[in-house]
Amino acid sequence: MSSSPLKIVVFLGTVKEGRLGLRVAKFIMQQLTKSGHDAVLFDPVEKKLPLLEKASFFYREGEEKPAVLVEMETQVRDADGYVVVSGEYNHCIPPALTNMMDHFGGSCYAYKPSAIVCYSPGIYGGMRAAMQLRAFLGELGCLSVSNIFGIPRVHQALAEDGSPVDSHMESGAEKLIKDLDWHAHAMRNHRLSVGKPN
Repeated sequence: MSSSPLKIVVFLGTVKEGRLGLRVAKFIMQQLTKSGHDAVLFDPVEKKLPLLEKASFFYREGEEKPAVLVEMETQVRDADGYVVVSGEYNHCIPPALTNMMDHFGGSCYAYKPSAIVCYSPGIYGGMRAAMQLRAFLGELGCLSVSNIFGIPRVHQALAEDGSPVDSHMESGAEKLIKDLDWHAHAMRNHRLSVGKPN
C-alpha cells in the first residue's frame, strides 16, 4: 500500500431499524485506517440531513448555511476518494444515500475515484444496487473503480463491531482499497500537476 495517506469519505447509505450496514461501515473504516488512510464516516443517522430541499450549492453568497452542511461539504471537497457502503432497498440504491450525497455538487466529487461496498442478508450481496451506483457515481464525477466488494449473508460475515468472521473479508477489502489507492493517487497527482479541465 502507498506510504502517502489519502483522505477518504465513507458514505453509509442506511437508516432503517436493525440496519446491518453499520457493521460494514465499521469494518471498512478499520481497514482504511489499517492501510494508513485518513477516513471519515458519513452516517445519515448521525448527520440528520433533511430531505433534499436545498442543496449546499443553492445557498447564495452571504446566506447562512447550516454548520453540518459546511463541515460535510469541506470534507467531501477535500477528499481524495470515496467509499460508498450500500445495501438494497427494493433492489435499488437506498434513498438515504442519494439524499446525503446529492446535497453536494458534482464539482466536489469531480476527478476523484470511488469504491463500492455492497451487502445484503441474502446471497446476492447487494449487487443490484451496486450496478445502479456505477451510473450514479459516474454522473457525480467520481467514477467507481472496477472492483466491487460484495458481501452476501453479511450478518454471518461480520460481527456487530465490524470485526470479520473469516479471513476472506480482509483480503477482499485489501484488494478494493489497493484499487482505490492506485486510482486516487494517480488522479490526485494529475490534479496537482495539470489541474482540472475548465
